[in-house]
Amino acid sequence: MAVTASMVAELRAKTGAGMMDCKKALSEANGNMEEAVDILRKKGLSAAAKKSGRIAAEGMVVAAGEGNRGVIAEINAETDFVAKNEAFQKFAAGVAEAVLQEAPADVESLLSVAFPGTGRSVGEEQTHQVATIGENINVRRFARFETPEGFVASYVHAGGKIAVLVEIKTAKADDERVAAVGRQIAMHVAAANPQFLKREEVSAEVIEKEKEIMRAKAKESGKPDNIIEKILEGQINKFFGEVCLLEQAYVIDPDLKVAQVVKSLGKEIGAEAELTRYARFQLGEGIEKKQDDFAAEVAALSS
Repeated sequence: MAVTASMVAELRAKTGAGMMDCKKALSEANGNMEEAVDILRKKGLSAAAKKSGRIAAEGMVVAAGEGNRGVIAEINAETDFVAKNEAFQKFAAGVAEAVLQEAPADVESLLSVAFPGTGRSVGEEQTHQVATIGENINVRRFARFETPEGFVASYVHAGGKIAVLVEIKTAKADDERVAAVGRQIAMHVAAANPQFLKREEVSAEVIEKEKEIMRAKAKESGKPDNIIEKILEGQINKFFGEVCLLEQAYVIDPDLKVAQVVKSLGKEIGAEAELTRYARFQLGEGIEKKQDDFAAEVAALSS
């Protein structure tokens, strides 16, 4: 029996499963709607779809690789309890490894690549984990660095709450001192949370907004306009020192700027060293978490 678009739409409405999964199930069931529903349920796709709308802001961030390439990834679940589940942790590690090996362009592409050791794709493995664990699980994002001449260091903080990648370009990437400094700078990024690598990356709009705030504060204190403009120069430099990684005071030795640490590394190894990029993921940042009203839940159960 030919599977029509209306049949696919009906099955999707019944189960919440993806369009391609619905089409395959209907083809397998020869157009029988109830049998197609059972097929999706057996595959865990219907159960997974029902959970897909639930907020997943917990989970973990993970890292993989070292040397000239590295990866960090965020995989979300609904509760912190699941983040401690060994199966979930293995899934998260497998996702990072898949990104490392396959270098997908984005999350959508990642879902179609092979998940290590299962014969399933990352997307299929995600669905399998949702059905097995019983919570919505979502591969949210990843960053992958690879450099032909340099070292990529990673650091994971607090058991998967923050993950960082740092790339140092140098001709002596195999020197163990490069790896050591790279990891230390990654730890610095985790703690200091820079917003930019260097001041040249800060947009004119951001700078002007900061200046407006600084001017308003200075005027409130009664300072004249000609003095305010001189004050702004020093304050905007202080702002760069707070938000730009290369200008931040090094967490391990606050007497040094991060740029000085990298320059010193170059002198030690006898080759130029340049901190070229970084990435920092904090678990759940930007996700609006559901606020549970326990009293309301109890009241609802009692009514």
